[in-house]
Amino acid sequence: MWDMLLDALLDTLKLIPFLFLTYFLMEYLEHKTGDKTEKIIRKAGHFGPAIGGALGLLPQCGFSAAASSLYASRVITLGTLMAIYLSTSDEMLPILISERAPIGLIARLLAVKGGIGILAGFVIDFVLRLRKVEEHAHIHEICEHEHCRCEEGIFKSALIHTAQISFFILAVNAALQVLFFLVGEEVLADLICSVPALTPFFTSLVGLIPNCAGSVVITQLYLEQVIGGGAAVGGLLTGTGVGLLILFRANHHHRKQNLCILGLLYGIGVAAGLLLELLW
Repeated sequence: MWDMLLDALLDTLKLIPFLFLTYFLMEYLEHKTGDKTEKIIRKAGHFGPAIGGALGLLPQCGFSAAASSLYASRVITLGTLMAIYLSTSDEMLPILISERAPIGLIARLLAVKGGIGILAGFVIDFVLRLRKVEEHAHIHEICEHEHCRCEEGIFKSALIHTAQISFFILAVNAALQVLFFLVGEEVLADLICSVPALTPFFTSLVGLIPNCAGSVVITQLYLEQVIGGGAAVGGLLTGTGVGLLILFRANHHHRKQNLCILGLLYGIGVAAGLLLELLW
């Protein structure tokens, strides 16, 4: 139990540099450069899904967390956010490497995840532009909700934002670690394999758990050939690490929007999983 709680603490500590740099950048954009820079970023955002999908493949835990905060301030588009979420591998890549999986298999999984993320991101942004949906939000609106005292300086404000989010992540991660200790990861494996025809639905649901356990179980079951490649990809697509957790915290004044993003992420994971089960 203590080891699992220590893991929760270490996982949170790893995120702090990413979170601080993200909030510092956001504060700088708001206080130093004004609306012009935000407009430039939004125009450059047309290529955001490609950049986000590529960066999401890197084996680190902080990029999806940073992306959630950037989206909450509307610095990046929904398509870019989804591209990052879908391509993020969480614990998949370290496990594949430690299990000495073939390089061809690793490259195939990364290419599929990245490709689906980038494609989905461009489609989402295109549909939103076609429907002329514009999301208006600014960094100062988040500051007002968080009471971060931005007028006292961007460094202090970024520290306050980082501390608030970090304590929230630590509390949820600790609760999840206790839950997994009491229930066991075997329950996840049993759930995934209970009805083979519905495996992509279960893996995509398990992937949504804001903890590394989901991606660990899915990757191991795939390597042991208990589940197919399509089901594995479906679950790994929805695994955003703590990205969703931070989205619901940082974007808490748009709860319905957060639920729509959650549903969209799950839907893409299930659809991709079902399709790839036929093609893999």
